[in-house]
Amino acid sequence: MWTKLILTQHWPSSFCSMEHCHPNISYWTLHGLWPDKGINCNSSWHFNSSQIEDLLPDMEKNWPDLVDPASTRFWKYEWHKHGTCAAKAESLNSQHKYFSKALELYHKLDLDSVLRKFNIIPSEEYYKFSQIEVVIENFYGVKAKIQCIHPSKNADAQILGQIEICFSPDFTLQDCEKGRDLDDVMAVDRASGLSVCDHDMPVYYPPLT
Repeated sequence: MWTKLILTQHWPSSFCSMEHCHPNISYWTLHGLWPDKGINCNSSWHFNSSQIEDLLPDMEKNWPDLVDPASTRFWKYEWHKHGTCAAKAESLNSQHKYFSKALELYHKLDLDSVLRKFNIIPSEEYYKFSQIEVVIENFYGVKAKIQCIHPSKNADAQILGQIEICFSPDFTLQDCEKGRDLDDVMAVDRASGLSVCDHDMPVYYPPLT
């Protein structure tokens, strides 16, 4: 049984700089809700969008497939890989429970508004990593995992890409580094080039271009 849930959000401009998509979204969107143990736990439990029909408007807006916005492929992938494992908990043991809980936690965190409230906004000016880290830790009271794209060894800044905020099985916030580190398990979920931000390197938070 898993012991931690990782709510992962990515910044569309950064994601699309790696995946060659064209985002028209200038707010943080959901990447997924990942339990810390298990991958593809029930291959016979097929994704069925008719079971989450009432959630689709919210999902299309806040959990979009940035590469192919008209497709349900991304949600199907997240369900098979992570949802079927999250479903070992009674609180998440259906597609509707899993996707609705992820959306509920996303809205509860309201990461985009929190960053803006403390003047962390997309900008051509660079941030210190500590500026972003302190805002998140002080507001939520827990340590998140903040990930960046590291373009090249000679780059003068890293690019803010993804933020993971963690929850215990009863959906209370907890530090992300508690328990086993998941970089090995989740490696195939990471877009290439994403890793934990370097504390000493400036951070570029790219505006929508």
